[in-house]
Amino acid sequence: MSRAFIFPGQGAQTIGMGRDLAQAYPAAKAVFDEVDAALGEPLSSLIWEGEADQLTLTANAQPALMATSLAAMRALEAEGMSIEAASFVAGHSLGEYSALTAAGALSVGDAARLLRARGAAMQAAVPVGEGAMAAILGLNLEAVRAVAEQAAEGDVCQAANDNDPAQVVISGTKAAVERAVTIAKDAGAKRALLLPVSAPFHCALMQPAADVMAEALAKATIHAPKVPLVANVRAEAVSDPDTIRQLLIEQVTGSVRWRESVEWMVAQGVTEFWEIGAGKALSGMVRRIHKPATVGNVGTAADAKTAGASLAA
Repeated sequence: MSRAFIFPGQGAQTIGMGRDLAQAYPAAKAVFDEVDAALGEPLSSLIWEGEADQLTLTANAQPALMATSLAAMRALEAEGMSIEAASFVAGHSLGEYSALTAAGALSVGDAARLLRARGAAMQAAVPVGEGAMAAILGLNLEAVRAVAEQAAEGDVCQAANDNDPAQVVISGTKAAVERAVTIAKDAGAKRALLLPVSAPFHCALMQPAADVMAEALAKATIHAPKVPLVANVRAEAVSDPDTIRQLLIEQVTGSVRWRESVEWMVAQGVTEFWEIGAGKALSGMVRRIHKPATVGNVGTAADAKTAGASLAA
């Protein structure tokens, strides 16, 4: 039986996430301490007892979600299940940094600093109100691409996240995305709705952020991961540090090919997917992509104990 550990992206954040992990597992607490030290501020206090609108800010949400995922991974390790128990790791957007850190390719401190820079750069790339994202439900990737192309009219409008067979997220200028929502409904989409995001991620408008990340990643130490990473922009496994560095840059403007990534892992024999960190969004996507898959979650101390027993069995 082959398994993959998968790591969630932005949108999964909630106040209080990871607190019981830190209370139950010293190794999980150490992750939050390391992130606080790397950022020079008590991010853990914001995560556990702050205001939701502050946690939702991209520059906070990205390192916070990574910290929670790594704390969950450390808890799972404390229960006897190492990262090498997986055949592959993968993460959705910022979750790719969590996956790489869990697999030993990045240090926790470097991942926190990179994600703080990434979040700030993505937020700064497009003035607030000029970009938008929308979820299109009930149309496949090809149909959504056709909708985006028709809606663009000289503006940017692209498929940003191919999440599962019935959910594709588009990103671009606000006017183009709004046109796409109308066109998608006319094309038979079950739902097409604007998302409450602060910037248009994973499209060409993010090029300034990609440039910032190219500079930041050039200075970062990246090791070969202990477990191959299934990269967002390639939807296949990579292990070479220089390749990983380049793909993390491309990921800022490129599409998150999540559906294809899961399908690729299934084709390699993966039957079990464990979502490590906050929320259960990826678990739902996996079930819609491949119904026979066994799916589990490790987001709390209770989850870690249950998963440790299950995975050891």
